[in-house]
Amino acid sequence: MPWANCNLEIDADAAIRQLEAYIRQTAGEHDAQGLLTGLSGGIDSAVLACLAVRALGPDKVHVAYLFDRHSEKDSRAKAELVANWLGLKLEIEDISREMAKRGVYASPIMSGKGQPQWFNRLVQNLYQRLFGETPFMSSLRLGSQETSFSACKRRIYDLAIRPIVNGFDIRHIYRRTRLEQVAVENAWLLLGGANRSEILVGWFVKGGIDDLPLQPLSGLYKTQVRQLAAALGVPERIRECAPSPDMRNGITDEFGMGISYRTLDIILDLLARDLPDPTIQASGVSPRDLALVRTLRRLSAWKRATTPATPPVDGGPASALRVTSRQKSCLRTE
Repeated sequence: MPWANCNLEIDADAAIRQLEAYIRQTAGEHDAQGLLTGLSGGIDSAVLACLAVRALGPDKVHVAYLFDRHSEKDSRAKAELVANWLGLKLEIEDISREMAKRGVYASPIMSGKGQPQWFNRLVQNLYQRLFGETPFMSSLRLGSQETSFSACKRRIYDLAIRPIVNGFDIRHIYRRTRLEQVAVENAWLLLGGANRSEILVGWFVKGGIDDLPLQPLSGLYKTQVRQLAAALGVPERIRECAPSPDMRNGITDEFGMGISYRTLDIILDLLARDLPDPTIQASGVSPRDLALVRTLRRLSAWKRATTPATPPVDGGPASALRVTSRQKSCLRTE
């Protein structure tokens, strides 16, 4: 029986060197005059921007923050913090007018400047209690066309969830389109900051800003991106913030997916080894969490139909970057 190394730690220094080399090489292959990436205020984009600066220098790296009236209040401040830390000028653009043209705010639930955190969380919790799954899971089901909804579920989804999902999709697709336009105009290479964890469960918008062809971090679990952030000295405020899709006030990644990144990453890593369920559960994984991740992977397969470039670094179980662990249990102390 293969032993599961549930310690997801990698050789951060080696990974950073490989990522820097990849960015330099890729920029050269595309004859790019510079690199462009979006700064969301989150840890992934901060790590990517830092690696780009280390690879090419600040004069060759360009960062942008595109927001609308529903964006979280502190996202801009966090994006500015990262840009200032790296010595970069942050291009800021309000896309609210473009979102209004595309009908993002037409629904009552999307009108105004957005609902308060307690309301957004209440809607998701009530939906999950009624139908036994998160709105995110339902959106994957619809995209995969795996199953049809009951009339009641369809009605509630259309009224309370679909406007939010559609607005999220439209924002991310527009952000990609806009940054691609800027990149072409300036002969810059556009890089995306998606990680392995969110790609494997579909926590991204197909055709959006996290679905770009070049995603240097796409071979690393979120846990490993956090490790790189610590090694690179990313500001603590960025490292300590709960990852958020900037979708709705109070909706973090983990709340939206229904599972923590720590648990998700461990399960994804164990599944990558093709281990039987009893072996995975013996590592401390609950049947509920295992079933959830299996379902997310299956229902999100349609989002991965277009394969991005091969990741320059691999944080998976067979990676030479992985640090040996003596840990026997993944999620519990024995």
